[in-house]
Amino acid sequence: METHGSAVWQGGIKDGKGAISTKSGALKDYPYGFSSLTAEHIETTAEVSLDKVADGYAIIAVRLTLKAKVPGANQTKFEELAAKAKAGCPVSKLLNAKITLDATLVN
Repeated sequence: METHGSAVWQGGIKDGKGAISTKSGALKDYPYGFSSLTAEHIETTAEVSLDKVADGYAIIAVRLTLKAKVPGANQTKFEELAAKAKAGCPVSKLLNAKITLDATLVN
């Protein structure tokens, strides 16, 4: 069984805003904000793999896809920052699942 969610960010970190949505509708364009690099546009999707376990379901894998337009950023620095964000993510630390990230810098 698989499901998905998405997060969209517009504007700078201090003056920008984001929204999170899930396929189930539990979150629909839910606003969020945090401090990070300044970007013109960031869009992240998550494909979540669920497996049946004795008492229900467990998340066994998360495949993150990140597309971002960051003025002045180069691919090497972007990949470094994306990897740091993934490693420091509290949700990633919480889940006992394989989490992958495919990060693309858009020109």
